[in-house]
Amino acid sequence: MEGFDGHPGMAKLAGVLSRRMKKENESSLMLDFGEVQKNGSLITNTFPIPIPKGGYSVCRHVGGLEFKVDNGSHGGHESGNGEHSHMIAPPAVKAGDRVLVAWVQNEAVIIDVIGKM
Repeated sequence: MEGFDGHPGMAKLAGVLSRRMKKENESSLMLDFGEVQKNGSLITNTFPIPIPKGGYSVCRHVGGLEFKVDNGSHGGHESGNGEHSHMIAPPAVKAGDRVLVAWVQNEAVIIDVIGKM
């Protein structure tokens, strides 16, 4: 494989991953379970090779991204109508979290954190 000249082990691993991902592309979209590892990598049930942090996507509600909620209002102010907005930052995915993963073509996307009731 191009870019791995002089590194036969890496070239072999890249070839295996490439063939596996081509096979995944041939299948329909699917949901999977996975677990975030201590180093931030992701291992899923159907792809047990660690996907490095940065090699998968995370939906904003579990990615630690802030989003704005506005147009709320309440009484109890001495002046104005109490209209305001807040920045909300849900907890980010962390090591040890069991997650729901959607495979979109060859990319893993963490949809949410899974918990037991």
